[in-house]
Amino acid sequence: MVSRFVLGLTGALMTLAATNVAAQETSTNQVAAKTDWSVFEEQSPRECWAVSSPKETVNTKEGRVVAVRRGSILLMAFFRPEAGVAGQITFTGGYPFASGSTVNLNIDGTEFELFTEGEWAWPASPSEDAKILTAMKRGQTAILTARSSRGTTTKDTFSLSGFTAAVEDAEKRCE
Repeated sequence: MVSRFVLGLTGALMTLAATNVAAQETSTNQVAAKTDWSVFEEQSPRECWAVSSPKETVNTKEGRVVAVRRGSILLMAFFRPEAGVAGQITFTGGYPFASGSTVNLNIDGTEFELFTEGEWAWPASPSEDAKILTAMKRGQTAILTARSSRGTTTKDTFSLSGFTAAVEDAEKRCE
């Protein structure tokens, strides 16, 4: 059973993630590019994030590849010192996820589970964020597999080339 504290924390993290993604989509404050990852910084509220788009996307339904329209597909790690957020992993697949579904995050064979609400997915806890950050720093690729509210399975492959430099840059900017 999930505690009310966890649900409240999850809601707060989702709000922060949503704010950050919206900021990334509209921000002109890109401060660095590290191979396949970019670093953004905002002053008010103070937040910094590393973000990337997938190198490959495959959408399937009933075992067949299908064409679908999706919004922004982003994988991020962000820092917001005023809210005590440090290295939160967030993923948006560009569509509403199936209700009650999870996203599978596979980093070079190591699997993690991300919880979903609406168009957002994130780990269950800050300790899980830390494990994922470590795996991403060591890894080559991150593959996120999810299911949309329309029953489409999506598989998005992200390069982790430049991730370590980008996330360390973002963290340092928001110390």
